[in-house]
Amino acid sequence: MTELTVENLHLDYGTNPVLKGVSMQLHKGEVVTLLGPSGSGKTTLLRAVAGLEGPSKGRITIGNRVVYEGTTGEEVPVEERNLGLVFQSYALWPHMTISDNIGYPLKLRKVPSAEIKQRVQAVLDQLGLGHLGQRYPHQLSGGQQQRVAIGRGLVYNPPVLLLDEPLSNLDAKLREEARVFLRRLIVDLGLSALMVTHDQNEAMAISDRILLLNNGVIEQQGTPQEMYGTPKSLFTAEFMGSNNRLNGQISELKDGYARIQGSSWTLWGKPVGDLSIGQEVTAIIRVEQVKLNETSEENYLELPLLTKMYLGSHWEYLFRESDDNSPVLRAFGSHQQHDGQCRLSMPMDQVLGVCQGVIPCSMVSRSGYPREKQSVTPSPPQGRHPRENGDDGE
Repeated sequence: MTELTVENLHLDYGTNPVLKGVSMQLHKGEVVTLLGPSGSGKTTLLRAVAGLEGPSKGRITIGNRVVYEGTTGEEVPVEERNLGLVFQSYALWPHMTISDNIGYPLKLRKVPSAEIKQRVQAVLDQLGLGHLGQRYPHQLSGGQQQRVAIGRGLVYNPPVLLLDEPLSNLDAKLREEARVFLRRLIVDLGLSALMVTHDQNEAMAISDRILLLNNGVIEQQGTPQEMYGTPKSLFTAEFMGSNNRLNGQISELKDGYARIQGSSWTLWGKPVGDLSIGQEVTAIIRVEQVKLNETSEENYLELPLLTKMYLGSHWEYLFRESDDNSPVLRAFGSHQQHDGQCRLSMPMDQVLGVCQGVIPCSMVSRSGYPREKQSVTPSPPQGRHPRENGDDGE
């Protein structure tokens, strides 16, 4: 069953188009996340579904009820859409107890007081706050306040729960715990939820499906595994993961793979889309896929170690030539790596050759280093296909 349908939705702020023909569906029991950088239109789309923003064209349907019809201008007001909404700021009333905050939507719906008390207590118990009903918001931790806001959004059993960056006000450790709790709560209660976030890890942890927005349109949508493993554009590849980037040109296509040639390096990888020999591409390599000193892999580069950082569960390494214009390549490892030249192996199945395009400034390297000029130390001859002569490249 489809709980929410958005069709060809357009929305403008003055002369600035924010949503440019967005279409999507949310099915019963599904968690869909709207992901994207600032200015992509993800929050505007959520607010349009809620009735807090007025589209200029398109249609929004909740269940079997059309709540916005662009051709006639008919629009159901926000208070009549019966949606649950959890604001980024939580928007708890400071003068009300936790029980009163959660029960307020039921009071507005003129539910009998005895039933309100019963339903509020049931929600508090589900949230692990059963003993805190008589406290006030300022007497709770940030994580507990977040749960109260969620409880207020689901106490009247809305068909769809809208979540506007619900974890952004929590510290890093609490966010990890909260996303596990939120995912479990949504699944256990069989809720249908539409969530906004700019955090890709949060989106992948909570979502059944992700819609990645870019400049007012859906760049790509799919399961977390599809979005991370098979990006269809450079924007998606860059946003969904922590990557190394090398700009080069396709010099050969063979057996479903592309030989990507840089100024002083060569790698084999999987072409994304319909690419041709001579085309300028960007080789995308996930940081975690770079193997250190792996001699069995013929797809590799050699670079000196620039610096290393111990992060508890693993080491992170940065490799770069002494030339300031050389790119920084990142890799992870479980053991401390000594200074000097290092062989950086990259399985050809994990190197993506993506057509070059404009990347917003938010997509610069997550290491914080610029990505301007691409040059690396030449590695030994790598002219043959790594899987020729029986070599499977594993």
